[in-house]
This record gives sequence, structure tokens and C-alpha cells, in this order.
Amino acid sequence: MSSTETATIAGVRFTHPDKEVFPADHVTKRALADYLTQVAPRMLPHVTHRLLSLVRCPDGQGAPCFYQRHILRGFPKAIRQMTRPEKQDVEDYIYIEDLQGLLALAQMGVLEVHVWGSSIDRIEQPDRMVFDLDPAPDVPFPAVREAALRVRDVLDALGLKSFPMLSGGKGVHVVVPIVPKHEWPVVKAFSGAVAERITRDQPERYVATMTKAKRHGKVFIDFFRNDKTATAIAPYSTRARAGAPLAWPVSWTMLPRVRSASDVTIATYRQRLKGRDPWAGYHQVKQGLTAAALKALGVKA
Repeated sequence: MSSTETATIAGVRFTHPDKEVFPADHVTKRALADYLTQVAPRMLPHVTHRLLSLVRCPDGQGAPCFYQRHILRGFPKAIRQMTRPEKQDVEDYIYIEDLQGLLALAQMGVLEVHVWGSSIDRIEQPDRMVFDLDPAPDVPFPAVREAALRVRDVLDALGLKSFPMLSGGKGVHVVVPIVPKHEWPVVKAFSGAVAERITRDQPERYVATMTKAKRHGKVFIDFFRNDKTATAIAPYSTRARAGAPLAWPVSWTMLPRVRSASDVTIATYRQRLKGRDPWAGYHQVKQGLTAAALKALGVKA
């Protein structure tokens, strides 16, 4: 089939299905749709029913891309909208509910899906915390793995189970499912207190400030994603980077064997998908910011 024709995949019409969306890696739009279909059972529970920010690359990776979080006229019906008053205006945000929505994003040239930390039912009460461990350019990946384990241990001590994910870029995300009880300011303050505790204990290795001048030789523990309207890359999302890397969940036992944050790509994911879900049980975890944990970090609820 030539790139000028169309194809229907899982009920979604794709134009130019053989167009290469990762040209250097010869990954076509059809191959991207196949990938999303394969990972959908694991990806959709982390993506549906929550607002999204998208990275769209109409001419493929390597060409100009742009962020989009508001719906526009002409979007496929599988891409839903939620209208919310924001400050002095009304905004139409994007969300999806199923595989057709996910594939519709791919048809539109979306190469990255970023999620809000709350569902559309409880916008003001996040149901996840994210610690994005972002290394300075001179920091090797083993130091990022150690940072992730350090965050895990601090969270464990506070009674919180966490799950690691390769970002598909340079770092690791440590994701914490929580019951949607406390509002954004409390969750941000709590995650910030976790980051500050770690940086206070080892200031030569970690930093919790965005100031790039202070990050040389250190891992930045980015807790700023735990804020209303802030987003984080979704589990299993592609990244708009050379090599077609993926944001890939791993287990804590797997993490020490990982070579880099972009270790899993569209070319290599199939073998990984055959194994047990490394985040098995994520959605069954019922935990929250307890009064004891909040008190231990000096956070007022």
C-alpha cells in the first residue's frame, strides 16, 4: 500500500499509513498503530479518563513538533473534550476513553502522550505522585538508578509503595498511586518535602531546584509535576526522539539491570511485553498520605 492511501485499524481511519513517523528508524504510522494496539491493555488504564497534553509531530520525529492540550474543531470523535473554566477564560481540554481514542491520537501525529495526575472525575484531588529523576548531562545512568532506589526507600518508610518507569529520555520516573483525597497543594508540598529530605541528606548528589546552574554533577529530583495542570509522560508512550524510545514501566528488581532510560524502543519492546506486567497490582494499591506521614514531613493538610 502506498503512503497516499488509507487504512482502517481497529475502527480508526488512518491516512498515509506507510508514512514514516520516525524516519531515521523507518517506523511508519501503521507500525505505531500496531505498537499502541499491542500495549493498549497495559497503557489505557493509565491514560483514559484523565486530561492529556500531547506532543504532535505532523511531519514525524526530527521535524518541528508542538505541544497541544486543548481540543480544536475537526478532531476525531474518539478524542473527547472536557470544558473547564480556567482563570478568566474557558478551556476545552483533551481526554480519551478507549483504544480508538489512542489510535486517533496516532493518526493526528501524536508521538508523546502526557497525563494529568488526576482523573476527570476528581480533578482537584490527584491520584498519583511522580518524582522525575533528571540527571545533569555529566551524570551516568547508574547514578539515576541509585536515586530511584533512594526515593523508593524514603517512600517505603512513609508507608507508600512506588513503581519505577524508564522515561524514554535520560531519567527514571518513580510513580506513587494514591487515593484521591488531598488536593493539589498538599500533594505538591508532600512530594516537595520528600525531595528536600533526600537532597538535605546527600546534597552532593541530589538537587530539588529547577535552577540549572545548581544541577551540575547531580540528579534533579523533579517533584514539580505534582501540581494542577502539570503533566508527566504516560506509561508506554512513545517519545519524540531518535531511536523511537518508549516510556517503559519496570519493576524494582528489573531496574538494576537496565542500561539506560531509553533501553526499550519500538524495535525491541515485543520481548519485554511477553513477560509479566512489571506494574502488576498498581491499580489495586489503596494508599494515601496518612496523618503520620504528613506530620513526619511537616506538611499541613
